[in-house]
Amino acid sequence: MTGVTLGFIPEPLLVGIDDILPSRKLPATVLGSAKFKQIKASIEEIGVIEPLSVTPEDKSTGQHVLLDGHIRLLAMQELQFPEAVCLIATDDESYTYNNRLNRLPTIQEHFMIRRMVEGGVSPDRIAKALAVNVTSIIKKMTLLEGICDEAAELLGDRQFSAELSRVLRKMKPTRQVECVELMVAANNVTVRYAEALLVATPVNSLIAGKKPAKVSGITSEQMLKMENEMGNLQEQYKLVEQTYGQDVLNLVLAKGYLAKLLENESACQYLRRHHPDLFSEFEAIVATISLEQQQFGIASAASNLVAAPKRARERASGDSASPK
Repeated sequence: MTGVTLGFIPEPLLVGIDDILPSRKLPATVLGSAKFKQIKASIEEIGVIEPLSVTPEDKSTGQHVLLDGHIRLLAMQELQFPEAVCLIATDDESYTYNNRLNRLPTIQEHFMIRRMVEGGVSPDRIAKALAVNVTSIIKKMTLLEGICDEAAELLGDRQFSAELSRVLRKMKPTRQVECVELMVAANNVTVRYAEALLVATPVNSLIAGKKPAKVSGITSEQMLKMENEMGNLQEQYKLVEQTYGQDVLNLVLAKGYLAKLLENESACQYLRRHHPDLFSEFEAIVATISLEQQQFGIASAASNLVAAPKRARERASGDSASPK
């Protein structure tokens, strides 16, 4: 059995800033970007956390080619760092380093900030390191205050504005869960959507003393109608949620049956000759439904699957009623 080849030399190395050669040119606008300012502020306040990734270019001169960390290098040049801590790569494939970035969920960011503050780091210092207003840090610290555990769990892996909590706090826990479920189902976890749900929330589902926001141009009758429609929508959502798994299974099984049917040449010839439109719809269903494309194909395929037999019966009755 062969050993595992290391992607980096285990021990980091100090390399002079002037001896690090960028492998690509950054746009001139990067100096004014929020990302650059945030990285520069973080390095200035707490130093470099993630070393640069480099590969040797010329051993005699000590020069290295930069694989990852171009903005960090630019920030260190602006701050006049004499040298940088680098990880020495054993190959020069720059695309393998830090090219896929997973954004930190908002609730995880909240827990990290809380942990830092409890560990003695002041909100002012965190704000300075991230180049943001301290008010933003405080909002993220208090993100889950007044939010029930079930709603927080539903938002666990999402990114959203801290202002969303301000809207949800005006609702009772059961209503918070209902609204978050609707936002997640619609893939629209935004403050604007939450405010629309708040407007359509009955008074008895709001925290005591918190009345729905008044919206200009909407009468009390329209507000009542919105509340009723929202209630109906939530009931329909729950019904769909209960049967979704079984419906998907049925559609996949139907797709498998139709796929085998279309593999039969005799059946295909019969359908092409007598029911060409039905044959084309069967082909579309087989091509559309797949486990990887459920989100896009199931709705239209399901309507085709349900409507196809009906259309076939209508055509059959029409044929029998037509004059000879």
